[in-house]
Amino acid sequence: MAATDFDLFVIGGGSGGVRAARIAAGHGARVAIAECDRFGGTCVIRGCVPKKLLVYASRFGDEFEDAAGFGWTLGSTPTFDWATLIANKDREIKRLEQIYEGNLKAKGVTTLATRAALDGPGRVKLADGSHVTARTILIATGGHPTRYGDIPGAGHIVTSNEIFELKALPKRIVVCGGGYIAVEFASIFAGLGVETTLIHRREKVLRGFDEDLRDALMEALAARGIRLMMSEAITGIAQDGVCFNVALRSGGTVKTDLVLSAIGRAPSTGNLGLETVGIKTGPRGEILVDSFSQSTVSGIYAVGDVTDRVNLTPIAIREGHAFADTVFGNKPTQVDHTLVPTGVFTTPELATVGLSEQAAREFGHELDLYKARFRPMRNTVSGRNERTLMKLVVDRGTQRVLGCHVLGPDAAEIVQMAAIALQLRATKADFDATVALHPSAAEELMTLREKWIPT
Repeated sequence: MAATDFDLFVIGGGSGGVRAARIAAGHGARVAIAECDRFGGTCVIRGCVPKKLLVYASRFGDEFEDAAGFGWTLGSTPTFDWATLIANKDREIKRLEQIYEGNLKAKGVTTLATRAALDGPGRVKLADGSHVTARTILIATGGHPTRYGDIPGAGHIVTSNEIFELKALPKRIVVCGGGYIAVEFASIFAGLGVETTLIHRREKVLRGFDEDLRDALMEALAARGIRLMMSEAITGIAQDGVCFNVALRSGGTVKTDLVLSAIGRAPSTGNLGLETVGIKTGPRGEILVDSFSQSTVSGIYAVGDVTDRVNLTPIAIREGHAFADTVFGNKPTQVDHTLVPTGVFTTPELATVGLSEQAAREFGHELDLYKARFRPMRNTVSGRNERTLMKLVVDRGTQRVLGCHVLGPDAAEIVQMAAIALQLRATKADFDATVALHPSAAEELMTLREKWIPT
């Protein structure tokens, strides 16, 4: 075999690419990784991490309000400063970025702050025109926000890339979309006191989630003052001084200071030179791969959102690790994309693992359903009316728990633990036999006894 510059060249320094590079280097491979923006990728730089920091900020209003019921008196009305939050967010993101790059260098990985693209088999072209050769190439370029349609004034719309860099907090915001990003940012801005409108072309938010969770979340968001405009779409945006008039398909208008498009994301496969080697892509531009993340071209692999399989950071990390073990560690490893827990960091929080009731029925399961809706103990004293929802979807014949769905405080923490039980194929009897931790909200999953009969 002809000599190459590297055993592995990774294009993209996000979670999947970084994990793959580190593990491959640990197996003794000569590794280089190119990132044209900042190491850490979407999750660290402009996704999960900064968004969660904003979520925390948006929930302090509840804390201040609820404190009165527990005997606390605040000396003055709390005030919020957006600039302080963003500056502290930026400081933390910079720290994490340095850790990501530092960990790569500690493993002996060559890091290149440049754009890279395929330029034939085993050959990568860098932005300065130079070339690098590698036995194996991994594409881990992630995804990017989908822009709103071709409408008048579309240039005024910002995406989840720009939203973290706002210089000032708007008084009013229109959020377009109904997925994770849309409902999370609607919740964040509403929690920070912004007049918030959520516009979505479908009847409900969070397509694919359990119907009870979708309904309960929409009820909770509306109760928090978010204006929900379902089965609606934007047809144009006109600037009106320092604000905007948003025209709607139904004929009305909404006046706002900012319009955020959160209608989804698409795989970032543009300008990667895929055509130079004949890599096949899918209808959304995603790189088609097999169960070991190999593309349709030998020696070229892809992991993470660029493959459009399960677009979550922990999955990208697992795929990157599995790739490195398979190719460089002599440990062929496939990633199981079933039973993936996921959380939606609205307020109230939502998390789920396994099958929804609707999906379970479509798979042919006869079901026993268990559901509880209650006010968390904290809310009984604070006076807050918001309620928690917990639901178990159980196969009637085997009594195996197929799905666990939670809406309420700490939902993600609860479901992460429930995911272990589902991974071990726990039955409803296993849940019942587990001693409840009292007093906690999570104990409801152990004490659900009454089957719920849908009407």
